[in-house]
Amino acid sequence: MTTRHVLGRIGFYTLIAVVLAFFALPLLWLASAPFTADPTYEVKVPDFSLANFQTILEHPYALGSLVNSLILSIGTAVLVVAFAALAAYALSRVRIPGRDALLYALLLLSSIITGTAAMVPIFQLAVELNLIDTHFGLVLILTGGLLPAAIFMLKDFMDATPKSYEESARVFGASPLQIVGHVVIPLVRPGLATIAVWAVANVWGNFLMPYLLLRDVEQQPAAVIIYTLYTEGGQADLRLLSTFGLLYSVPVVIMYLFVSKKYGFRFHGGIKR
Repeated sequence: MTTRHVLGRIGFYTLIAVVLAFFALPLLWLASAPFTADPTYEVKVPDFSLANFQTILEHPYALGSLVNSLILSIGTAVLVVAFAALAAYALSRVRIPGRDALLYALLLLSSIITGTAAMVPIFQLAVELNLIDTHFGLVLILTGGLLPAAIFMLKDFMDATPKSYEESARVFGASPLQIVGHVVIPLVRPGLATIAVWAVANVWGNFLMPYLLLRDVEQQPAAVIIYTLYTEGGQADLRLLSTFGLLYSVPVVIMYLFVSKKYGFRFHGGIKR
């Protein structure tokens, strides 16, 4: 092994270490700052004080906003998975003229017409339907925004499922809904888990729509409440922000660990290998 090769390997691993440190430092700060009585922007060994958690527990809206985020995320994920599964199955099995063009058009429109571009008509529609300050209305709007991409992703899983299983079920008199519920859905569970995690992650960090449609602070999710944790002078209150940020991250980490343990990286269409 030449000296040039050794120096190249050393430089490569040094670069990897610098990149990892760049991404790890914010996580280390988030893990240590909530347990420090007077946190700063520096990463340092915490003094393991729980005073910050006591302060955030006394905040009138902090814990309630986390519950609101769970309601919005789970409600949207359930609707997205249910509607996307039915629509993706129909697009995968029913042969209609222009099917693929319709699917790509839906995906393209959902990418071009974002929530920011459509927020004025969405807000007017919510006002007309009396959906302002309701979790139900916000869940419906978020579901509509996520459905096109969810259908597009889930269709690949539906295409990979063996049609022979469905034909066998029809021979024994199964209805279309029974085929979907008892044959297709068990085969595409990894795909459904992918869509569910993706939907929860999108809703969990969504700020714009909840901020526009939920005027009642008691109804607002954590993504909106976290922007209120500043002092009267507009400075970030690191004690509250770091502690609330840690609590805000825990549900997503738990969801990732659960899905990773159950499915790992074995997301395949059709039968799980």
